[in-house]
Amino acid sequence: MPKVVCVGEVMVELARGSDGRFGLSFGGDTFNTAVYLARAGVDVAYATALGDDAFSGDILALGTAEGVDMGLVRRARGRVPGLYLITTDDTGERSFHYWRDTSPARSLFEAEGWEEVAAALVEARAVYFSGITLSLYSNQGLGRFLAALELAGAGAPGQPGAWRVFDGNFRPRGWGGDLNRARTVFAEALKRSSMALPTFEDEVALWGDASPAATIARITTYGVSEVVVKNGAAGALVHAEGRTVEVPVERTVAPVDTTGAGDSFNAGYLAARLSGASPEDAALAGHRLAAEVILHRGAIIPRAAQEGVRTH
Repeated sequence: MPKVVCVGEVMVELARGSDGRFGLSFGGDTFNTAVYLARAGVDVAYATALGDDAFSGDILALGTAEGVDMGLVRRARGRVPGLYLITTDDTGERSFHYWRDTSPARSLFEAEGWEEVAAALVEARAVYFSGITLSLYSNQGLGRFLAALELAGAGAPGQPGAWRVFDGNFRPRGWGGDLNRARTVFAEALKRSSMALPTFEDEVALWGDASPAATIARITTYGVSEVVVKNGAAGALVHAEGRTVEVPVERTVAPVDTTGAGDSFNAGYLAARLSGASPEDAALAGHRLAAEVILHRGAIIPRAAQEGVRTH
């Protein structure tokens, strides 16, 4: 399959288990998606910045072991990656606590070698990013990233541009509570996107949308041709190829941990679409993978658990 470049941040993850102890792992919304894409057979690379510490080395090793090309990762001397802690309630809903203000991922498009990363985005078959990705960068970094997205969409003469896939993953704390800035930046990203994979709950929080249909109506005004609104157990509303259809989940499960549910849905959907599946079948593939992921703790489930999931 053609290469997908995922852009964002991968952090040290501490997740509290049922015994109250914390297990150490690594995760981040777009990194989770990159791993699930690689497991589905997609040629995928990850773009971020890490430090030169042992944890950063472990993150690189994890990505490589999962089949993710980590060649676009920049290294910052004397820096360490961000950290997040997950706690879950009795229904599997999670709460996050972050320590990431000095994460090197924030300076990806200002670090030495950022031009190489931007060039990789322009040359990719698809570029995948999220609202969390956008929250990382300074105005200068955002300008460079958005410019690369625009060039990627233009394509070479006589050739189609890259898919620019935006997961509107909105975390208010990442924007310092500045909803106006978040809306402005999201709008600029949507103008440069060809596919959007938002979660309805996030769209309500940021835009006040009354329904998934309202989310699609708003996003398509920016010229986005394919929109999939994820709505948990209620399924997904898919707008693609000129029509809008509801795609319910095939089975309802009691979640153990909902961390990574949206990230894995996006991977299942995108992998299926890249392989030629219809939007409806791709949404079903996303539902299947997400249903398996929420039965396990942590953002990235064991590989063996994913191998039994039908994604096409």
